[in-house]
Amino acid sequence: MNQELKGVKTPRDGLLLAGKGMLMGAADVVPGVSGGTLAFITGIYEELIESLRRFDLTALQLLLQLQFKQCWQHVNATFLLVLVSGILVSLFSLARGVLYMLEHYPVLLWAFFFGLIVASVWSLIRHVKGWNFSSNLVFFLGAVAAWFITSTVPGALEVNPYTVFGSGMLAICAMILPGISGSFILLLLGMYTPILTALKEFDLTLIGLFLAGCVLGLMAFSRVLSWAFHHHHRLILALLGGFLLGSLNKVWPWKYTLAYTIDHHGDAVPLVQRNLLPDTFTELTGQPAMLGISLALMAVGILLVLMLDRSNR
Repeated sequence: MNQELKGVKTPRDGLLLAGKGMLMGAADVVPGVSGGTLAFITGIYEELIESLRRFDLTALQLLLQLQFKQCWQHVNATFLLVLVSGILVSLFSLARGVLYMLEHYPVLLWAFFFGLIVASVWSLIRHVKGWNFSSNLVFFLGAVAAWFITSTVPGALEVNPYTVFGSGMLAICAMILPGISGSFILLLLGMYTPILTALKEFDLTLIGLFLAGCVLGLMAFSRVLSWAFHHHHRLILALLGGFLLGSLNKVWPWKYTLAYTIDHHGDAVPLVQRNLLPDTFTELTGQPAMLGISLALMAVGILLVLMLDRSNR
């Protein structure tokens, strides 16, 4: 069963799609926030999954027959090219601002993302038609799973070709799932620092293994998600809604860091954190909770999602 894809029909469509890609790129920089979440918020999630699924034998056959135009249209390549371009632009520009906020004003950044995700839960479950026992159960299990994943104490896998390849597969699957961050999965596996070190030192062997795992994981998991959307649309939406709800555990603004890891710049990155109430946060850290500004930014995030949800109807 093939889904009718919207693609990119006008320059305005292209600009809007590139902007959505920039939002995804900025989100992927923050451990705990998934680009898949922003893809869903902006209304392109299902088309993204379907486009990735179309890298199949039909696409290969068209390519071998030198039917380049038909192959391009089959995989919705214009859509993917514009989206990826927006993500890359964000990673080299907008993402710097996000990282600055994460370092100097983390409470305010997390407050904004908290508002985004709260409203996204409502936006997503609003599309679940006919709630029943099974959809309620799946929603609950998704929330518990995400809460458990974001509460897990990170481990440390041995760095070898198998773990690097497998980490790539898991990280990319998490990256396209709303509510679960690929970078956070790498932290849980203890592979965050080794992968960033490999990038810094241009270790082409490890980088190649990791990227190969990403490609295989993306191609396989996009097919699973596409099948799920076609055959169990109501349940998969309930599950993703649960993932988003459970992920609020990771984006709670007021945190106390219990352990750190070191990134490829030699800077300390929070590894294990505990959520606190605003008053307790101030007592333990000596930093202002900035409750008023944080609540205002939560409201901005909620309003932004409501506006996007309305425009995507």
